[in-house]
Amino acid sequence: MLPKNETNSGFICAHCGEKVSPAVVTARNHCPHCLWSLHVDENIPGDRAATCGGVMEPAAIFQKHGEWVVIHRCLECGKEQPNRCAEDDNFETLIDLTQNSDG
Repeated sequence: MLPKNETNSGFICAHCGEKVSPAVVTARNHCPHCLWSLHVDENIPGDRAATCGGVMEPAAIFQKHGEWVVIHRCLECGKEQPNRCAEDDNFETLIDLTQNSDG
């Protein structure tokens, strides 16, 4: 999905197959169509230091300081990582995720 050395590049989503453009404001870390990601970040979003590379499902969503945050869970190793939602994320998919979230 994301090249290891690039924090804001376009990619083909490993989950839904959509072509994803680079983000306008920050580093792109998930597909705006289906919200899935790859486990490429280890400690902080954008560090691209993870070696796992597993697909990460959007497991939950919550609001923090007025921003929506998606919790991604790696299907390979189980790590959970929060990621801020992007301006171009699919609103209907975000709403569906709120209905399935505990928080």
